[in-house]
Amino acid sequence: MRADVKWTNLSRRQISRRLKELGTTPAGKNVVSRLLWEHGYRRRKPQKKRTMGSHDTTELACESIELGWREQGRKAYPQTDALLVPCDGGGSNRSSKYLFEEDLQALSNRLGLQIRIAHYPPYCSKYNPIEHRVFPHVTRACKGVPLETIETARHYMEKTETTKGLSVVVRIIDTVFQTGRKYAAHFKKNMTIKFDECLPNWNYTAIPDTK
Repeated sequence: MRADVKWTNLSRRQISRRLKELGTTPAGKNVVSRLLWEHGYRRRKPQKKRTMGSHDTTELACESIELGWREQGRKAYPQTDALLVPCDGGGSNRSSKYLFEEDLQALSNRLGLQIRIAHYPPYCSKYNPIEHRVFPHVTRACKGVPLETIETARHYMEKTETTKGLSVVVRIIDTVFQTGRKYAAHFKKNMTIKFDECLPNWNYTAIPDTK
């Protein structure tokens, strides 16, 4: 990210509400946009991505992260050296799976980026923003359509949009990923993944191996 730009995760509506709470003159979304621009603030661009595949493997999860970064993330934030990836607590990328951490480490080495993983606690995936910001709109776009082929699914998923400007990018990963893989015997001893002091099982960072 550009060092000379200040970033905010707040929406214009949230900023307007906070200004009102502070007792200032009420400001609409257009006024908030102008104030952000005049004071050098930019809103972070939310990247929405959904993956479809026959097998949920750790390689598929890491391939999806890499594809999203190379096609969108790198263009939006060319100077960043780290990624934050919120993950559910189950599936191929669950917190207790060393194979995911091994593939994540390999991805970090390929991209030259620190990749920070923040797992949601078990049974808390409903708090993942993609669950209520993306999935309902994708479901509506595909409503009543027999998704008999992957191309049909892609066609209708790409039609997803909202009045707030949400659009969905769909990519088909046609790689056949191996199932039943095991992590390397020496991985746990040599891995460079750094675990947080607070809730280390759910929060950790893959650091590129410079050796």
